Amino acid sequence: MHILVTNDDGPPSQQSSPYVHSLVRTLQDAGHTVSVILPHVQRSWIGKAHFVGQLTKPTYFRPGTLHEDNGTTHERPLPESASGEEWVLVDGTPGTCAQLGLYHFFQERGPIDLVVSGPNYGRNSTSLFSLSSGTIGGAMEAATCRKKAIALSYAFYSRDHDPVLIAGASRQSVRVIEHLYNNWGEDVDLYSINVPMIQGVEDHKVMYTDVLQNYWSSGSPFQEIEADEEETNPEEQEKEIRHQQIEPAGKTSSSGQARHKHKHFKWAPKFADIHKSIEENPPGNDGWALKEGYTSVTPLKANFMHASSSMRGELKLAGHPDYPPYRQKARSYVKSYPLLHAHIDYEDPYVQPLILSALDIRLPSSSYTLVSSISDLPAITSPLLLVTSYESLPFTHIHTHPTTTFANAYVIRKALIRKHYLAFTLDAYLTKHPNSPLKQHIPATVSFELDYAEFLDDAILEAFELHESFARNEGKKPVAREWWILKPSMSDRGQGVRLFSTGDELQAVFEEWEANNPEDGSEGDVEDVGTEAVRSDMASLAITGSHLPGTESPPASVQQAQPTFPAAGTTHGDGIITSQLRHFVTQPYISPLLFPELGNRKFHIRTYVLAVGALKVYVYREMLALFAAEPYVKPGAEPADLDGGRLDMRAHLTNTCLQDGTREGSVLRFWDLPPLVPSPARLVTPSSSAPTSTFADWRTHVFSTICSSTASLFEAASTQPTTFQPLPNAFEIFGVDWMVDERGEAWLLEVNAFPDFRQTGEDLRDVVKGLWEGVVGIAVGDFFGVGERDGQDWGQRKVGDERWGLKEVLDLDMGRG
Repeated sequence: MHILVTNDDGPPSQQSSPYVHSLVRTLQDAGHTVSVILPHVQRSWIGKAHFVGQLTKPTYFRPGTLHEDNGTTHERPLPESASGEEWVLVDGTPGTCAQLGLYHFFQERGPIDLVVSGPNYGRNSTSLFSLSSGTIGGAMEAATCRKKAIALSYAFYSRDHDPVLIAGASRQSVRVIEHLYNNWGEDVDLYSINVPMIQGVEDHKVMYTDVLQNYWSSGSPFQEIEADEEETNPEEQEKEIRHQQIEPAGKTSSSGQARHKHKHFKWAPKFADIHKSIEENPPGNDGWALKEGYTSVTPLKANFMHASSSMRGELKLAGHPDYPPYRQKARSYVKSYPLLHAHIDYEDPYVQPLILSALDIRLPSSSYTLVSSISDLPAITSPLLLVTSYESLPFTHIHTHPTTTFANAYVIRKALIRKHYLAFTLDAYLTKHPNSPLKQHIPATVSFELDYAEFLDDAILEAFELHESFARNEGKKPVAREWWILKPSMSDRGQGVRLFSTGDELQAVFEEWEANNPEDGSEGDVEDVGTEAVRSDMASLAITGSHLPGTESPPASVQQAQPTFPAAGTTHGDGIITSQLRHFVTQPYISPLLFPELGNRKFHIRTYVLAVGALKVYVYREMLALFAAEPYVKPGAEPADLDGGRLDMRAHLTNTCLQDGTREGSVLRFWDLPPLVPSPARLVTPSSSAPTSTFADWRTHVFSTICSSTASLFEAASTQPTTFQPLPNAFEIFGVDWMVDERGEAWLLEVNAFPDFRQTGEDLRDVVKGLWEGVVGIAVGDFFGVGERDGQDWGQRKVGDERWGLKEVLDLDMGRG
């Protein structure tokens, strides 16, 4: 990128400006274009001032040897034909330098991406330093021009300018600068960075901090001197002030007089006040970070206020700067043309701006440009990112440009997203892998195909689990029976879900559907047109338990168990799609984990899973808990215990799309759920089917289970080449749903393509935002070789690593790359 460097210490000088040359050289070594404009003399403590009424004149500085004062200043610039580096010096302030550098010099080098003011010779931590800092003033001036800006200061602890320490601070600064540029906070105008000049600073933490609010507590920062006392050279005075920062000390001001006495005053701040304030305040501020040997990063607005309360804790940087690919990554920033063209048309107003924001945060602005269609590409082979609906993806183009086009969906993945295919996939896989972690976390599943209700007996003839359950239920009251849940294979979001406990009840379900569905021969098994997001646009099903008018009522026990659905057979109105009523799966009903403090409502877990290429799989840590609308009632409960004598399916269906109103309280962060399983339930450990004797944090156990089971799930899909074909130049986000039983164990429910992010709601919009930022950083950034790499160094990432909240759980070579 093109970086403009200014400061308040002036040109390189071992006395007053010992750091700027090293920073410029390190930025250049990292591959950046660096333009330099500095005050011609030392301008510390001047803030964001300008000299009004002064004619500002430039001179031209040609830097000499690093760490030596042998640079030269000239009245005129080098001719265009000359070679050699040349900086601009002006007889103005840091703020003036920022303005002139942005708008009046360096235009021939291209737009400026970032302004760096510094490194300051001394810290700029706490409000007493920051409010007067010329270093921060220079960055603040750039921020008022809507330019990304960083104020950089080095906190020194010795009067010796050790080249090793300076080089380490410069490398650390470049790493932090590049990270911040590519992960710029939404409401941040500028950052103030303070780097401690200590051995091994690159191995120390980098912390987000606040500015410590402190005050002059021991009187005036000016010292009175006799009017006839010889004046001190300003540069010598500044040097003296700087050295007071090392060992806090101060002199007592002479007492005042009743009448005016002619006197002079010298700037002599009492740094003991600052050191004392740091000791007296709690951790987390910029002064504390430097005291601990940490690099401090403070997000600011262009009004001296903190920019974002969400930036807290440690800031994780990319790999070590000496690792070669890191240099290669930095050099890629200086390209003057977009690396890729992005067509972003997700067709969902909830998600679309989040995707665009993720691109802006995770990718350098110069690395991509938005296009409205493939026809806008400068060449058919131009790098292209496609994020749009499944139906809109140009799969022919995707297949024919495997190295330059990256799309947001695989072509074939019914092994995962169609319930009967999923059941077959898992059964085949577990037959060969009986020790898979997934085996203990999928319920027994019966799949069958049925066209007409009269053939039900034939369809389930070999469903021995069902017949055995029906036999055990004979003579039992409904509440004491084993209940089963029926799902149409191609439906999502709770559509067509029924409960039953006997053969008669199951028969009644299909007779009800048949009575309300005329002959419809459409098979409708198109690969993926029925995604979760598309189906969310259908009207909600009627789930209150009232019976359809004009049809024969089923037995009383069935009335308790069944929701009713308006006529199916079309894609409009309140029904389910007729073509969904061909393939079915049925599973034992899972008794859910309930929390009294959350109203004893049933919930399921929505996990976002990212699949990249062929094939890496990541699980997003920020999972959601989606709750039913009504408190849980056990299936088959006596009519006296139920509202109106009928089972209210709103207590059993946890799909929030079926709920009216605001759905307040129906979607929570998974990690905000109570950490302890209520008595008498106990957490079941992975090594034993027996409950533990302690109330362990079931959430950690469930997340671990989901990660290991998700890895097995996609490994199972990879064994079905006709129904799961991941492309090396594609990625996809899946919504994987899990039910937690009363013991705290997770059970796989289903896998959804194009999950309906809108159901997350506005309050938890940041969950989806963070997901897409991770997707762009991992999938898009890695494919095109742009953006910031969080976490492990290149070539060192492995299963188990976590980047941007996405934990890698599977790295499988399917031979498609």
